Amino acid sequence: MAQYIYGRNAVAQALASNRVLKVFLALGFNGRDLMQKIEERHIVIERQENEWLNRLVGVHHQGIVAVIRPYDFIDLDVLLRQADSQAFGLLLILDSIQDPQNFGAIIRNAEAFGAAGIIIKKDRQVGLTATVAKVSAGSIEHVAIAQVINLSQTIKQLKQAGYWIVSTAIAGAIDYRSFDYKRKIALIVGSEGDGVSPLLLKNSDVIVQIPMVGQINSINASAASAVLLSHIHSQRFPL
Repeated sequence: MAQYIYGRNAVAQALASNRVLKVFLALGFNGRDLMQKIEERHIVIERQENEWLNRLVGVHHQGIVAVIRPYDFIDLDVLLRQADSQAFGLLLILDSIQDPQNFGAIIRNAEAFGAAGIIIKKDRQVGLTATVAKVSAGSIEHVAIAQVINLSQTIKQLKQAGYWIVSTAIAGAIDYRSFDYKRKIALIVGSEGDGVSPLLLKNSDVIVQIPMVGQINSINASAASAVLLSHIHSQRFPL
C-alpha cells in the first residue's frame, strides 16, 4: 500500500532524504523552488484537481502530495549507540500517544532540542503516518525512532546502559526544575488521556511535574514535551 505525505516542508525534507517516488501537484501549484528540486531528481509529477488531493489526504496538503518509501524504524541498540555520541544521551519514550497531531509535534520538539531519538511501543501508539509527517514539518526525516514490543523491558535495558528514567505526571511529583538533567536521560511522556502508565511510573527513577497557575491544570503531551526538552537543553547548555 502506498504511503503518502503532504505539505511543502514535509515533501521538501523527504526529497532531501531521497524518499520521494512520485509527486501529485494541484493544478494551481506554483512553488518554483520545490518544483525545481523535484525535476532535478527526475521524479514523476502528476497534476490533479485540488478536490482530488482533498479526497486523497484531506484538505491541508498545500497543493502537494508525495508517494514515498515508508519510514523505517531504527533498532534500539543502534539508537543507543547513536545517543552515546552526545555528551549526555537524551531519549524520549512515548507511552501510548494516539493523536497524530501530538506525535508529529513531539517529533518536531525532539529535533529542535537535540534529543537523540524517540522510543515508541508497537501497540496502542499512532504510527508514522502522513499527518504525523506533516505536523512534524519535516523533522521526521531527522529524528531516529525505535519501535519496541515492551516498554518495561526497554526501560530495564536503558537503566543497564546508564540512563535515568524520568516520567511526567500531573501531580504528586517534584517540580521539573529541581532535577539535575546533566546525565543520561530517558524522558517518558504519557498518553493524552491517561498519562504515564502505573507500571512505568513504578519503574521510573524520578517523576516530575510542570507547575501551573491557570484554571486548567494540564497541557497536552506535545506542549509538555516542549517545556521539558527546552528546560533540559537550557540546563545542559546555559548562557
